[in-house]
Amino acid sequence: MRVVTPRPAQTDWPRPPSCLRADQLRLPPDGARIAVAGLVILRQRPGTAKGVIFLTLEDETGVVNVIVWRKLYERYRRAVIAGRMLRVTGRVQGEGDVIHVIAEVIEDISYLLDQLLAPAPDAQPEALSPDPQTG
Repeated sequence: MRVVTPRPAQTDWPRPPSCLRADQLRLPPDGARIAVAGLVILRQRPGTAKGVIFLTLEDETGVVNVIVWRKLYERYRRAVIAGRMLRVTGRVQGEGDVIHVIAEVIEDISYLLDQLLAPAPDAQPEALSPDPQTG
């Protein structure tokens, strides 16, 4: 039995609504329609895969393997090629210890990366003070 750690109430990661984290992919039943989001850390298009593209997304809890069929790739080509952060909606498919998301919709959400560097709305800039040892 796998124990899932509860999610903290506050998170600094700009998560799109209704996305599962990587550590939650075992929760829905096989074939369930889900959404995941993360940084694109790997794109593979092996010559032996007949046009299938494999994406690996990373969020704060782990990685998500995404399969993009050729026909879907043609529709979402720009997001697949250029997206640094993607939201993928699709069907979860598990075989043993390996879980994939079979992509149905791919969204480039790279614009959310700017929020990672933005200061919190209530954060005050840190004042620079001289080092007492150096004067």
